[in-house]
Amino acid sequence: MDYKKYVNIDLHIHSSASDGTLSSSEILIQARKQNLGAIAITDHDSIEGSRKAICAGIPPPLKFLTGVEISATPPPDFFCSGSFHILGYGIKLNDPVLNQTLEMLQKARRNRNPQILNRLNHLGMTLSLKEVENEVREGLIGRPHIACLMVKKGFVKSIDDAFDRYLGKDKPAYVNKFRIDCERAIETIAKAGGISVLAHPLLLNIEQYEIMEDLIVTLKSMGLDGLEVYYPNHTPEHINHYAALARRHDLLMTGGTDFHGLLKPDIQMGSGKGNLNIPFELYERIVENTKNETNRFF
Repeated sequence: MDYKKYVNIDLHIHSSASDGTLSSSEILIQARKQNLGAIAITDHDSIEGSRKAICAGIPPPLKFLTGVEISATPPPDFFCSGSFHILGYGIKLNDPVLNQTLEMLQKARRNRNPQILNRLNHLGMTLSLKEVENEVREGLIGRPHIACLMVKKGFVKSIDDAFDRYLGKDKPAYVNKFRIDCERAIETIAKAGGISVLAHPLLLNIEQYEIMEDLIVTLKSMGLDGLEVYYPNHTPEHINHYAALARRHDLLMTGGTDFHGLLKPDIQMGSGKGNLNIPFELYERIVENTKNETNRFF
């Protein structure tokens, strides 16, 4: 079968191993129903979603990339008010340094949750860690799970409302968490045989194109391999701009919906807000450029 006939792939999906609401098996089933050509599960600071997908068995003809999304800090001298994340593709799941690094980041996430709940309690919202744990099917507890409980208990109208008023950056219950520096994230992915990609550049909130280009040049010097060009929040103009930026600096182009299931109900796997089309050839180019021949493609 010619996989290139598939219109869409989705290389940015979150499972219930981090803050998505679907299990890895459910993601695989949905991907096949939507006739996607290839997917990657890129959980926050976790590779459990990829592990569980492989254990469940990748249904043919769907192609699969192991993946992760690492929380990182931007390079020195670059201020990004938005989310700075490095995606890793085609990584060896048994790499010891990768696993040690992710465990450190997961510990930081676990330590952050009681602090957030303490701030919410001081704001008059009675929430306990046990209650949040009861809302989570599996995986790491994070702010989205706390937001879900806030909605359930009537403290806020929606998950977005919880972040806008309390949990988002600089809001009353926001607690910063430990992140590794971006050069270390890129190096860790490379040593695990993978491809490193700057996630959702628009969400960095860097308005000046010159500064964005300087950032890309700096990250490329650290070993960055690619740029997430296709993303639900990217307009056609953004896509054209980021594609040109990737070509100018010899970077791979990737794309994904940042699917989280019910936590982001307006975002659908494979199509984002309904009009996102990510060509299969982007998956092929990642496979061709992966640094290590160990089998991580399914």
